[in-house]
Amino acid sequence: MALDKRTQFLKRRLRVRNKLKTVNAGQLRLCVHRSNKNIHAQLIDDAEGRTVAAASSLEADLGVIGKNNVEAAARVGTALAERAKAAGVEGCYFDRGGFRYHGGIKALADAAREGGLKF
Repeated sequence: MALDKRTQFLKRRLRVRNKLKTVNAGQLRLCVHRSNKNIHAQLIDDAEGRTVAAASSLEADLGVIGKNNVEAAARVGTALAERAKAAGVEGCYFDRGGFRYHGGIKALADAAREGGLKF
C-alpha cells in the first residue's frame, strides 16, 4: 500500500528529528517550518525549553511578507544569523523537519551559514 504525502512527511520528520536529537544532544536547534505562504526559523534551546532567536517572512522589516520563495528564505536566514550573533550563539544543528533539503530550505541554511552560524 502506497503512503500518502502527509504520512511520508510525518515519517520523514520523526526520522530526521530523532536522529538529530541523539547525535547533537546539548546543542541549540535551528528549526525550520515552511508553509505555502511563509517560512519561519527558530533557534531553540531544548534543555531550557526556550527560543533564543527567531525570524519569519511575516516580519515587515524583511520586506517579503506573504512570500515563500528562495529570496524570502535567504532574507530570513540572514536575519536569523544576525539575531543569533546578538544573542551570543555561534553553533547549532540544522533541523529541517520533514522538509526536503532543496529550494527555500537550502537557501535559508546557506544564508545562515554566510551570516556566521556554524552547523
